[in-house]
Amino acid sequence: MMYAMARCLTLAAVIAGGCGGAGGAPSAPGAPPAPGHPSDRTVIVVVWDGLRPDAITADVTRHLAILRDAGTDFTDHHATYPTFTMVNAASLATGAYPGATGFYGNVLWQPGATGKDAAGKDVDFRQPVFTEDYAVLDALKLKRRQLLQVDTLFDLAHAAGVATAAIGKTGAAYLQDNARAGVGIDERIAWPLATARRLQAAGVVLPPTAPGAFSPGALAVGDGSANPVKSIDLHKLADGVTVDPDDAGGSPSQPAIHHLVDAFLDHVLPEQRPRLSVVWLRDPDTTEHTYGIGTVNWRKALHENDERLGEIIDRVRTLGLAATTDIIVVSDHGHSNVAGPASVFPLRAIRDGEIGEVDPRGHSAAGLVRISDILRRAGLNAVDGLGCTFTPGMTGLRRDGTPVYPTRSDGACANKPYQVGASLVPRAPEPIAPGTIVVAVNGGSDYLYVYKHDPAVVARAVRVLQERAEVGAIFVDDRFALPGTLPLSKINARHGNNDNPDQPDNPDVIFSYDFDPDAVVEGVPGTELAGMLNGSTFRGMHGSFSPRDVHNVLIAAGPDFRAGFRDPLPTSNVDVAPTIARVLGFAMPRAQGRVLHEALVGGPALAAFHVAPGVIRSALATGLTVRAPTDPDGKDVVPGASTYSFELRTKTLSFAGALTTYFDSAKATRR
Repeated sequence: MMYAMARCLTLAAVIAGGCGGAGGAPSAPGAPPAPGHPSDRTVIVVVWDGLRPDAITADVTRHLAILRDAGTDFTDHHATYPTFTMVNAASLATGAYPGATGFYGNVLWQPGATGKDAAGKDVDFRQPVFTEDYAVLDALKLKRRQLLQVDTLFDLAHAAGVATAAIGKTGAAYLQDNARAGVGIDERIAWPLATARRLQAAGVVLPPTAPGAFSPGALAVGDGSANPVKSIDLHKLADGVTVDPDDAGGSPSQPAIHHLVDAFLDHVLPEQRPRLSVVWLRDPDTTEHTYGIGTVNWRKALHENDERLGEIIDRVRTLGLAATTDIIVVSDHGHSNVAGPASVFPLRAIRDGEIGEVDPRGHSAAGLVRISDILRRAGLNAVDGLGCTFTPGMTGLRRDGTPVYPTRSDGACANKPYQVGASLVPRAPEPIAPGTIVVAVNGGSDYLYVYKHDPAVVARAVRVLQERAEVGAIFVDDRFALPGTLPLSKINARHGNNDNPDQPDNPDVIFSYDFDPDAVVEGVPGTELAGMLNGSTFRGMHGSFSPRDVHNVLIAAGPDFRAGFRDPLPTSNVDVAPTIARVLGFAMPRAQGRVLHEALVGGPALAAFHVAPGVIRSALATGLTVRAPTDPDGKDVVPGASTYSFELRTKTLSFAGALTTYFDSAKATRR
């Protein structure tokens, strides 16, 4: 579809090809269509993983820009902290925070679980596990009895007789319907079996891991050589591991995204007619991780996502659903470029496949941190489940060009070069020593699980973190009252009883890495240091308490949402599910988010709401020796700095006697 860029005021006008273009004219301002009965309503939620609000432009994301102007743009939207995909997938699924869902992120330590991954390989749950895999989630569900500890939007939709579909990114899409009570297809599985067979009969190639979800022989996918969701190869620098940020070959994920959206539009939507669909696009997040924000491939990923959105809008029109469909575009979190402070880790040029000289307009060569190694060097028994890591392009080149972590080739890592050796939790039946710190590496924030919750070990670990300039805000389980920390309950992240060391409900410590929301890399503001997620050489990251990671996108257009409306009130991912439930005619009594009444047709005026900013300050930790990120041994000291504290910035919204608190950012200060 070709749309002119005039202001659209209704979704129906967008779908009809209006906005000053062919096919119709925009509705008059202030005259949104009257809402239909909920039984007529269809809601399609399109998740753009990792989309920042400032990435939406008329030239690169024109369909999304038109949709934003046609409907309601929530201009102060918030991700759930920690700002990870699976944390926010749980919040979008339930309308609740981690303290209620009991689900904490992409990488968790759940040593009591057993099972295989989607490829049929045994998972060692003694190590922290990456949860973006339906089979891993099923194993966690078997252990926990209920994967998410509150009702989901899909659970309640099914109880109300509303048909659903979950499409897209592995793990995140599956989490929406982990009971498999609706229909779905992601990068590892299609469900139920009848739908998988129906898609196959229609010529849709299923992921090679799909048969593992059913009894042996129930589903076949040939020899598995055809993999429609396989990522394209990446162009690396001469070291063989660092991705070239100047590559212009496009997003590695778009073939998979295109395949899954086609399956939804050509088969699931017209044949199954779900009234509630979640379509989770893994871009721009994967491309941001791989190449960084502001790069050529990042812009290509945004444009390709936008083309998929245009296809969804077009199909809604051709199916005759324009007048009764709400389209919601939301991101799970924002994103930042990975980079250390430019004062000690200057940007560098890339010459002939090598990282070269200092260049203020160059690329980051720093920012990845392996915190378990730092804790071990400080005398603590810390493990993170990672093997040998070799990330020379992102662990830091000092101003003089020397590396923070020199490359080692002593044969300790299968005769391959490495910088930090393996750090594994002892495998059964060897016991785990009391006081062992298990680090679940997630990215912009990392989690510490202290085996048997030894308060002295927690205190020592926290002090090491406070002394490291790489670390930002630090939150601890409520049982530990430590200077320079805030309790997990302050951010709705404490869940239940933690007394069983084999079944930790929440981490003992969650900490954000430090960030600079205004530092510019690749022409885009926002940088952060980051944990070495999966040992990868990521150039982009999220998960921190930076405002760049916290503030994400929510746009809604359709018969139930105000047209041409910019909502200035604070909103959050936990508000999305209860708002959708209201539109579809049922309630979510256990949701912690609010219905976004002000954005609904006929809703209250903004004057009925009051917003109060707030600051929660940690106590001051004193007597510290602050250590610079240029030396993991801590020998490089920041002169004169001996204290640590941080501020958690909030907004509290009051409406009709109810208070809702939103978390804007948390920033540490060392003096």
